[in-house]
Amino acid sequence: MRYVVLGSSAAGVNAVRELRRLEPGADIVLISRDEAIYSRCILHHYLGGQRDLERLCFAEKDFADLYRVDWKKGRACVGLDRAGKTVELDDGERVGYDKLLIATGSHTFIPPVENLKGAKNVVGFRNLDDIEVLKEAAKTAKHIVVMGAGLVGLDCACGFLELGVKVTLVEMAGWLLSKQLDERAARTYQDAFEKEGVAQYYGVGIARAVLDGEGLVAEVVLTDGKTLPCDYVVVTAGVRANVEFLEGSGLELSRFGLVYDASGRTSNPDIYGAGDVSGASPIWPAAVKQGIIAASNMAGVERKQTDFFASKSTMNFLGIPSMSLGDVNGDGPGLTVEVREDKDSYKKIVHKNGKIVGAILQGDLAYGGILQQLIAHKIDVSRVKKPVFDIDYSDFFHMNDNFEFYYDE
Repeated sequence: MRYVVLGSSAAGVNAVRELRRLEPGADIVLISRDEAIYSRCILHHYLGGQRDLERLCFAEKDFADLYRVDWKKGRACVGLDRAGKTVELDDGERVGYDKLLIATGSHTFIPPVENLKGAKNVVGFRNLDDIEVLKEAAKTAKHIVVMGAGLVGLDCACGFLELGVKVTLVEMAGWLLSKQLDERAARTYQDAFEKEGVAQYYGVGIARAVLDGEGLVAEVVLTDGKTLPCDYVVVTAGVRANVEFLEGSGLELSRFGLVYDASGRTSNPDIYGAGDVSGASPIWPAAVKQGIIAASNMAGVERKQTDFFASKSTMNFLGIPSMSLGDVNGDGPGLTVEVREDKDSYKKIVHKNGKIVGAILQGDLAYGGILQQLIAHKIDVSRVKKPVFDIDYSDFFHMNDNFEFYYDE
């Protein structure tokens, strides 16, 4: 069997590991634009100087030899021939496969803001090349505007703070991390960033970039008319799946990216997908699991991803830990929202018909393990006769004669 894996990030690397575990004698080819394996989740540590390139790597030093992989580094896939079961690389080489995994990830999307695309001092925050540009920019730039205050935008801001460089955050939503946090939890971070000298603008976007005579952004004009000085724009607000090479291939694509099911299968039985290429921007653990599950099914071991962990985010900015699970801002009929807070922590649980649909923990994450079990087992918290924040394992797990824990619905 000959397996070809496109992409060397979380999904692709873990798929290779699983394929080799299940198929010791198979041929495995890994094709990637990147020359090295590195974690995009901690690129801000490289920007801030806390990690070097070696410490960005999440794979074994001898990865290719250890897993006996033919790794074609620095190569891009530009086409797919499903009938001939080959992929075409950027130098014209064609690589055949029996089973193919597409884990090509995503790229920065420069929004259609006047004068932004094509300006010389606009960069994303997705790969090592981006960070190298920003490390150099940090030496002289005094006005860096970060477009987007999601997880990547805040990582970027923290990386610059490590270098003593203050940035400006511009976010269309009403508060930072609007997908993960409610306004109350977000305010804790906003106050902390303000103390660090980070300027923040919420509920507005960049309407126009003003260029100087050399094609550099000198100012950005916000949608409310305010003008900000600018030496560099870092775009973190949007990504697009790397599926351009699949156009015309006949594989099913959504408007977001590659379509595949819980087993990783696409519309073609010999082609699988995993990770950001879906356009859903899964968190790192979800991409890892998708890669493993897709590889298992490619090798004939049936598995599906059915858990909820794709909706989990754990973060720690400026020494403030937070965990977000599910939908934390829902306000539909039948929802019950419970909040407990004190000087050092904030907890919020949203449930409907007794089942938890969302939760936030900030400051104190000790309840996180119980919360995840309550959600994973779909436990009806309305049947537990104590406050929802005081539930412990003994309220829903029991011990049998062999001293093993079990859950009895």
